[in-house]
This record gives sequence, structure tokens and C-alpha cells, in this order.
Amino acid sequence: MSLTWNEIQRVVFPQDADPDVISLYVDADVWAKVGDREVRVSDRAHLDDLLARDRFRIGAGERVSFASYFNAFPASYWQQWTNVDRIRLIVETSGEGTLLVYRSTAQGVPQRVASEPFTDTMLHEIELPVTTFGDGGWYWFEVVAGDHEVVVGGGRWETDAPELRSGGASIGITTFNKPDYCVRTLDALAADTTVRDMLDRVYIVDQGNQRVRDEAEFESVAERLGDTLSLIEQPNLGGSGGFARSMAETLEAGDSDFVILLDDDVTIEPESIARAVRFARHTTRPMIVGGHMFDLLNRPVLHAFAETVDLKPFVWHAQPHDEVPHDFRFSNLRQTRWMHARMDADYNGWWFCLIPTEVVRSIGLSLPAFIKWDDAEYCLRARDAGYPTVTLPGMALWHVSWLDKDDSIDWQAYFHARNRIVAALLHSPYDDGGLLTRDSERWDLKHLLSMQYYPVTLRHRALRDILSGPNHMQQGMATILGELRAAAADFPEKTVLRDDHEIPMTVEGKRVYPVPTGTSGPKGPRGTRLVWFTLQMTARQWFTRPAPRNVTEPQVELSKRDGTWFRLPHFDSALVSTADGSGKVRYTRDPETFRRLLRESRRLHREIKRRWPELAREYRAALPEITSPEAWSEHFTK
Repeated sequence: MSLTWNEIQRVVFPQDADPDVISLYVDADVWAKVGDREVRVSDRAHLDDLLARDRFRIGAGERVSFASYFNAFPASYWQQWTNVDRIRLIVETSGEGTLLVYRSTAQGVPQRVASEPFTDTMLHEIELPVTTFGDGGWYWFEVVAGDHEVVVGGGRWETDAPELRSGGASIGITTFNKPDYCVRTLDALAADTTVRDMLDRVYIVDQGNQRVRDEAEFESVAERLGDTLSLIEQPNLGGSGGFARSMAETLEAGDSDFVILLDDDVTIEPESIARAVRFARHTTRPMIVGGHMFDLLNRPVLHAFAETVDLKPFVWHAQPHDEVPHDFRFSNLRQTRWMHARMDADYNGWWFCLIPTEVVRSIGLSLPAFIKWDDAEYCLRARDAGYPTVTLPGMALWHVSWLDKDDSIDWQAYFHARNRIVAALLHSPYDDGGLLTRDSERWDLKHLLSMQYYPVTLRHRALRDILSGPNHMQQGMATILGELRAAAADFPEKTVLRDDHEIPMTVEGKRVYPVPTGTSGPKGPRGTRLVWFTLQMTARQWFTRPAPRNVTEPQVELSKRDGTWFRLPHFDSALVSTADGSGKVRYTRDPETFRRLLRESRRLHREIKRRWPELAREYRAALPEITSPEAWSEHFTK
């Protein structure tokens, strides 16, 4: 009986001539041991070696490893979550040399498992077991060229395990005024025939006023995608509203086994779409399959490997804590031992996430959260229903990083506070929320000590809304954003100063703001020093009035990096750079506002904690209704 082998992962190379991303596809560097670290001593990969999307040239006498993020095979994840117990490496080599195949252990130790010399053109077919990767490990291949150059092409990993699901996928892209990004994503999908064959529909949910349909290249791309593309325009319901629409449309169409959610401001590696679908077809039970996020503006940098939720304080974490962000320019897969251990995730960000339609039918659409925590809550809800989440290495896109954003101190502070607590009410195992209310109250105090009164005001509105019950989430969705932004007008700290004439001059027409001694330091206080610091600074803010001169003009000027919660409390006023570097904001101490908001913070958090069991019952009972297609449909057509 002949076996049928199906492709599950292609060996691919960059679509564009960007030298920064070569290290994600090929490890052609020479590394040397220096102390306890490996460092790169030479680079053998060049743009002119990239002959095609699936072909790479290796110079005479050189050795190139394909132990890279996109081209190694993450065997441990396939063993853990799918019915695959063996694979086959197919690769064609032209020239003279040796093909070497390696596996790694969970500790990152490489082990050679096959070696094949070749001359002229040869098609290699090497079968490999996927049975001893319980805790981690990858497969990859390397090529050593002889006296002449070698060309590697047509590489792929295959399996003879039967697909447990055979359906295609619909893609949902939520966008707000990013039409150029959307068109580029559509173009990438249209250009890859392998991916197109897997797609039933592509939904663009346009919630902005800069329409995708008005973008110059849209008509051309739309023509290539034909009936596969569906452009939907609706009011701005945030990311959760856009993705809920894609879920609902996919369910109504009834054609797809999966819906893939993508952010708008991304650059996609199309092969990742194919890998997501192929992996999901082989999983032993329906599960959410997520992809990684690289930095769009610093492309070799990976921002998270596995996302988890610490349930006691109910906060999210990127795993492993001390290793990400990770830059592949300075440590590729072979040199990054922690990356060989399988890491299980609690959730995956909706920058790139595949969800089986069976899951959507079972647990409903997105939480009406607008933004923040909707992805984490959904995966926790799915887990409670028996559907786990796996974040699959080798499946990724490039997304604008959150590192240069001020979202914890702008209008998004409301959603950070509200949706975190709502998610905990729905999924925390602790009868009183664990450490969440204490941690949330501490965040209020940090903002208040830093003279950031606007985000605390919004956070308190969030708490009051939570106390009003779950219906507020659907009722206020269409108006909440405008109300939060309008509230900023009452806070001078929200005015960004961009020109010199807007910033006070102090000495001979120059800005001179000396930093007092004892206020600097790279890290905040810890232990007993933190307790003393908090008491001292809270008393200062509560009982003392700022010096009149410091109200008239800023006392100090700090960079965004230095404008921290443990430096700002030393001052009566400060100029602090914005995260994006486009201007400065001015913070001024106001003891009366400080006292009022601190009292209110204490009262609201006590009330949340006191009523936790009651609120948890209310929100859990309301969840099926507020996430239902029927509840969401009322907003889609307004």
C-alpha cells in the first residue's frame, strides 16, 4: 500500500531584499565560543544568494545551516498537539557537497541524525520520527558545499499522518485608518497560490474614515482575489468589534473550518498562514493556534514566545520573562538554548491567531471590550470549554511594536483597567479576585505620584462601570471612545508641546532644568525601601503644596525613559518626552486632586473586592448573551 505524504511546512526565503531578515530564514554565520556565550565572528549570507522564494546558493567550501526561525521544524509542538508521529524532509541540491540533518533536545543540544553526500542534482528524501520531543526540540538541515557552489531548492517537510480536518480558512482583518497596510497584506495573500488555495474568504472590516477602497492599489488587488475578498464598512467598535464581525461573517457563510484574525498594521509572511491551517488540520482536538510577533520597525526582533496569564494578580506575561524581546541578529536558533524547550501558552494575541469555527460556535464571539484583554479573555474562555491555545514557532508576522506607545496613560487606560478586571471576574479562580484589586490600586498610586491624573480618572470610570453590571459593555460601545477622548480636555497634562515657543524658557531664553540629586537611578526601590519611599512620597503629595515658581514653569525636564513613577514624585512639575519622541508633556502637582483621587481609588477598589462574588456571578451569567452574534449584530449595522 503506497503512502500519501502531504506538505506541512515549506522551506522559504525572504520575499524582499531586506538584509535584516536573512537571519530569520538562514543561519549562514560563523559563531565562536567566548566565555559562556556564542558570538558571531563572520557573516556568509548575502542578498545575491537568495535566488528565489525557494532557492538559496551556498558558496564553494562554505557551510550553511537552515536552523532558523522560519525554516527549522518545531517537532515538539507537532508531537504534543497533533497526530503526526513521523515526517519526511524533501530537499533538492545541485552541486557537490553533503546534506546534514540535526535534531535538538529540549536543552538546545544538537544531535546529528542523518548525513547524505551528493554530486550533481539530487533529490533527498529523509524520514524522521516525531516521537522523542516531549519537552522540546527541533529538526533542521545544513549543507556543506564542496569545491563548487551548491544551490538548495524545493525544500519542504511532509507527513503521512491523515488530516483530521480538511476545511479551509477565512481571514478577518480589522482596520482603522491603515488602508496602505491592508492593501499590502492583500497583495501578499494574492501572490501566494498555496495560501490562496486554503482561503475561503478574506474579510476586511474597515472602521476608519480613510477607506481601504480608496487606496490606489486596492482595485487591482481586489480583482486578483475576486469573490474571495469581502470589504465591510462599519462604525468603529474597536478591535473586538472588528474581529467579532469577522467571526460572525465566517459562521454565517458556513464554508470554513477556521477563522484567522490579523491586525491591520502588519507585514505578513504568507507561509505562516499555510502553516497555521496545516497544523490546525492535524491537531488531535480543536484548538486555537497563534503566531508570534516580530517588530515591524526592527525586523529581527521577536517580542514574545508564549503569552501567559498569572491568575493571582491577573496580569499577562510574555514568556520567558528575561529573554524577550529577542534579537536574532545576535543569537540565532542554534545559539538560543531556551528556544528549544516547548513553551505552552495561555493565550495568543490577535495580531495573528487561528480559531476553529467549532470553537466560535461553542463559546461565542469576542467580548465587547473595544480593545485590550479581548484576546486573552477569549483564549481563557476557550480553555474553560476544553479548547487549548498553542503558539506555534515558525508562524509569525511583523507588527508595529507597543514599546513606543503611551497607551497606559492615554484614553486606553480605561480599557486596560476595565477589561482586566472583567476578564478576572469571568475567569479568576479566587473568590475575592486574588491580588488583583491590590495591584490595581497600586497602579493608581503610581500614576498619582507621577502627577498623571487623567489615566486615574479614566480608571475610576472603568471601576464604576464594572460595578454597574455587565450590560454596560454592549450599551456604551459606540460612544465610549469619544467620551474618553473628550475628557482629556480637562487635563493640561494631555496637551503635547511640540514647538519651542510652547515650552517655558527660564534662564536667558534657554530651558535649564537641573535634576536634583538623589532622584536618579536605573531601577525603582525594592523591599523596605519601597515601603519607605511610598509613605514618604504619599505624605509629600498629600500635605505639601508645590512651590509657586514650579507651577509657573517646569521644575525639571526628563526623557521618557527617566520619567518613571519613582523619579517624578520628587518634583512639583516636570516636562517629560512622549514615547514616540514627537513632543513633551507637562505634569504639575495638584495636592487637592491627588487627595480626591486617592480617596476614590481606595473606595472603589474596596467596593470591587467586597462585591467580587456577586459581580463574578453576574458577569459569568451574562457572558453568553453579551458575546452572542445576536447581541453583536445590533452594532454592526448602526
